[in-house]
Amino acid sequence: MLTKQDVRKVIAVYMKAWRTQDPDLIVTIFTPEATYHERVMEDITITGRDGIRAYWESKVVGAQANIICGMEHLYLDHDTGTAIAEWVAEFDDVAQGVRKRMREIAVLEFEDGLISSLREYWASETVGELSAAAADA
Repeated sequence: MLTKQDVRKVIAVYMKAWRTQDPDLIVTIFTPEATYHERVMEDITITGRDGIRAYWESKVVGAQANIICGMEHLYLDHDTGTAIAEWVAEFDDVAQGVRKRMREIAVLEFEDGLISSLREYWASETVGELSAAAADA
């Protein structure tokens, strides 16, 4: 049975992969056929480890820097293996030249201890402008 501790370990890997911008690490916590839905109001679902890796290479490695993130709350439905995690993050949005603060809730479905589905619900705000040197880094 999936426990909160199991989910915390998976989310710790997620956070480490985000902070270190490691697309190879992020795929280790997903099932081979996992789905990743970054914007639930859009009809785009990223599918499979290769798709998730490519998304992270583009979105995280290519467009973010100086990432700070941490989980705030975790809820787990033991019967369905579904977790809801809330976290906050700050990062440089290199593409837009601004520092952002984000609050997110993610719905994670698990199979055999790995994420089989992740759906993100988030909002962000700009908290500062990047210097020209930071935006070019």
